[in-house]
Amino acid sequence: MDFFIPTAMAQAAGGAAQNPLTSMVLPMLAIFAVFYFFLIRPQNKRAKEHRDMVGKLATGDEVVTNGGLLGRVTEVGDTFVTLEVAKGVEVKVQRVQVQQLMPKGTVKGV
Repeated sequence: MDFFIPTAMAQAAGGAAQNPLTSMVLPMLAIFAVFYFFLIRPQNKRAKEHRDMVGKLATGDEVVTNGGLLGRVTEVGDTFVTLEVAKGVEVKVQRVQVQQLMPKGTVKGV
C-alpha cells in the first residue's frame, strides 16, 4: 500500500497549524471582490443607464425595442409608449421594453 501514500508523507505528524482566516475567509473575499467588479458593478451601471434613458424618452425620439421594432415615439405615457413603425401604423409598447435610442434620421418614411 505504499504506492497510495508515500512513506515520508505518512510519517510527518501534524505540521504547522494554519490560521483559518487565511485559509478560508481571504479566498472567499477575493472571489467576492472579483464577482463584484466583473459582474455586479457593470450590471448595475447598465441598469442605471437604461433606467435614465427610459425616463428621458420624449416625442419624436427614434428607438428600437427589445423585440426589434424600430419606430418613432409619438406618445409617451407613464408605463406605455406609442411608436409609429410605418405611416399610419402605431404600436403601443411598455416603456421598459425600449432598448436603445437611435440617432435622428434612422427611421425613414415614417
